[in-house]
Amino acid sequence: MDNKDTAHSHLLSFLNAIPPVDFCCVYGSTLHSTDSGKSTMVDYILGVSDPLQWHSENLKMNADHYASWMVLLGGAKLITNVADKLGVGVHFNPYVTWNNKMLKYGVVRMHDLIQDILNWESFYLSGRLQKPVNMLVDNLDIETINSVNLRAAVSAALLLLPPKFTEEDLYAKICSLSYMGDVRMLFAEDRSKVKKIVQGQFDLFQSMYKPFLEEIVAYQ
Repeated sequence: MDNKDTAHSHLLSFLNAIPPVDFCCVYGSTLHSTDSGKSTMVDYILGVSDPLQWHSENLKMNADHYASWMVLLGGAKLITNVADKLGVGVHFNPYVTWNNKMLKYGVVRMHDLIQDILNWESFYLSGRLQKPVNMLVDNLDIETINSVNLRAAVSAALLLLPPKFTEEDLYAKICSLSYMGDVRMLFAEDRSKVKKIVQGQFDLFQSMYKPFLEEIVAYQ
């Protein structure tokens, strides 16, 4: 088994420690096998049909993954309500230590995930899925549904770019779409975040958007 397969197996193995999910992807530096041995945070997005039921089961298995005040004050109901009413429908458990790795995972209702992909309702997860991810579980074929999102991202980026631009410029503009209006980027220490994301995953952006760029060329 090579390093890539080992890293993939390690990412999948975490799913044995939580209740079943309908969708799971990882993103960030973990997409590169060369980063698998580094002490970087592993980021998961988990899609489930019923967050209330899922959190109820996960609290029995992994109560230490959650903020203690949420567990004490309301449990699964509070966790789900906060995500739905105060957030964008996603509950994150950060700084989870598992198998000598630090990870965080966000849990979202599948219906909300699909609506955001198709309609950009919150543009939170749809924006995340416009960047390279590694899909580990995809029971409802989110990869195919996400083609709507990717095609729309290309169209939006082309409208915002000047007449002449490079392939890297295109991916950078796509990548920046989800950061527009994000106040965190106004104060971020790393102002070159988008550029670093694109340059570090350029080959992944290419394979991700090639079919949609070929569509555009074919219509010229």
